[in-house]
Amino acid sequence: MIQSEVPGVVVVGLGKMGISHLAIANASRHLRVVGVCDSSSLVGQGVERYCGIRFIKDYNDVIAMPEVDAVIIATPTRVHDMMVSSALEARKHVFCEKPMTLSAAASRALADTAEHAGLVGQVGYHNRFVGTFGEAKRLIDLGVIGRVRHVHAEAYGPVVLRPTAATWRSDPKEGGGCLYDYAAHPVNLMNWYVGAPIMCGGAELPQQYSTGVEDAVYANLTFPNGVTGQVSVNWSDETMRKMTTRVTVYGDGGKIIVDRQELMIYVGATGKQIDGYGEGWTVRNITELTENVDYYLRGEEYSAQIDAFGRAITQGNGALENGFASAAQTDLTLEMIRAAASAERVHAEYVPAEVDRSEPVRRRRGLLAKVIGR
Repeated sequence: MIQSEVPGVVVVGLGKMGISHLAIANASRHLRVVGVCDSSSLVGQGVERYCGIRFIKDYNDVIAMPEVDAVIIATPTRVHDMMVSSALEARKHVFCEKPMTLSAAASRALADTAEHAGLVGQVGYHNRFVGTFGEAKRLIDLGVIGRVRHVHAEAYGPVVLRPTAATWRSDPKEGGGCLYDYAAHPVNLMNWYVGAPIMCGGAELPQQYSTGVEDAVYANLTFPNGVTGQVSVNWSDETMRKMTTRVTVYGDGGKIIVDRQELMIYVGATGKQIDGYGEGWTVRNITELTENVDYYLRGEEYSAQIDAFGRAITQGNGALENGFASAAQTDLTLEMIRAAASAERVHAEYVPAEVDRSEPVRRRRGLLAKVIGR
């Protein structure tokens, strides 16, 4: 591709997110949609007939097309590894929906491949393109609240409110479950703010309505430099109208509470005052922190991330944000949480044969149990 040209892209996977990405990419000044790909001929041919966009059923044919500079992959997570790897091998830039893969090692390998090949690899963690979350990142990096001590990441929503028929959301091999589908978002923000954890000290993945996957995620994490973190996520919360994500960051000199609608920051006496943020509380709303986009669908952040992908390809300097390496950090964190939860369950079920069960066994309450009141 000549650097000044608009990159040609194919959208692969025409489910909810794929259709959203298609609409945004087709309206973007930074990308040129040259085709769509899906395993369903009915859906693909419908797009071809009514939108005038070429349908290619075979993914291998897509990545062999010389006019294709990039692919947007919105397929089930279990095939991300194979599809991303094939695209990179064919020297195509890749935007991949989250989570990147179901293996931290596989994600790290793909990140290394993209970097060595000089290709843009980006993952769809759209919250990093939300103005409030981005401003929180800027303030943390500037040291406005001093040294970060603790991060609390939350997300709640009404996804599963009763036992339901099996779908991809109920299959962990498809990337289903609250951990990969829901908790990945606040965890990715946590990684953005303080990096990758070095340990998960304890975790629980309880079920409320689901049988094959978890409906909630509770975990304690330890990060470098003594930073601690907690994750609290529940997708069976009927008090929420839609998904709500919030991060609270505690520092030596202040505190930040941020969600999609507003950022609240307290700058203490030992905090760093900068323009617009004096001592005490300051509140900034999303309307004053959001840049305009050419095409609005679902939220400015969805268009902003696709536009950033196109600009990164043209500029040739790697992903502007949400690169494969950062997504691999999130996959590692999710892996740590699942491993810690499994270890706790094994420990709880093991009772030595010589224990006298006539007397109640006193369980030592760990930090996680104290936090969630168990």
